[in-house]
Amino acid sequence: MLVDDNPHDNFFHERAIKANDAGDIVLTKESAADALECLRSDTDPHSDLIFLDINMPGMNGWEFLRAYSELDKTVQEQNIIIMLTTSEHPEDLKKTDKWNFVSDYITKPLTKEKMKAIADKYFRE
Repeated sequence: MLVDDNPHDNFFHERAIKANDAGDIVLTKESAADALECLRSDTDPHSDLIFLDINMPGMNGWEFLRAYSELDKTVQEQNIIIMLTTSEHPEDLKKTDKWNFVSDYITKPLTKEKMKAIADKYFRE
């Protein structure tokens, strides 16, 4: 799942995911609230991997993480969350340490090479 308010970023990041055959279905949510709704739903397909932007209108990435921490633990255990952001601020990277379910922090853009490294790291069979 791509959670980012920028449709252009989502388009290019989805291409990077598909170029690596790293996902059968790529869900794109342009708001954190829509992503949470999807995760709470029993009818929507569920993700294994969530790429989360920090700076979004309405609910930002940090607010998403706060709400995500209140979801059922079985939902949390199904997902790997990777912060995918333009922010290179050390403070933002340090903030992710607060959330034990955030697995990684990478800067945009998500390239084919970055996606391959993520797939190798988290989905090696």
